[in-house]
This record gives sequence, structure tokens and C-alpha cells, in this order.
Amino acid sequence: MTKSIKYSQAIEELENIVNDIENENISLDDLTEKLKRASFLIKTCKKALFNTEKEVNSILNEMNEESNEEDT
Repeated sequence: MTKSIKYSQAIEELENIVNDIENENISLDDLTEKLKRASFLIKTCKKALFNTEKEVNSILNEMNEESNEEDT
């Protein structure tokens, strides 16, 4: 089972992977594993952003509905 990772942790790890690749600190043998990990982290970040957007939109809709009810 994969341990849940927070958005900020995923971003930090992605930045480290990118820095290692840019600075050629990753051996060719490890590159595939790092790229697989980066792919997982990107998916994790996308999912977190999507879920956050959904929650924010839901809250804004609720606030808008409450405001409309108060106006009537």
C-alpha cells in the first residue's frame, strides 16, 4: 500500500528530482525509477489540485446561494 503524500511534499520531491536530473546527479540506472516516481508525484499533485478546486467551487456556490436567500 502506498502511503499518502501531501501536495507540498510531492512538490518538494519533484523539485529535487528535477534538480538532480538537471545537475546530472542521477545515474542512468536510476533515471527510469526517478521518472516513474516523478510521474506518480505529478498525478498526485493534479488530483490534489482538482479536489481543491472542487471544494472551493462548492464553498463558493454555497456562499452564493446563501447570499441569494438573504436577498429575497
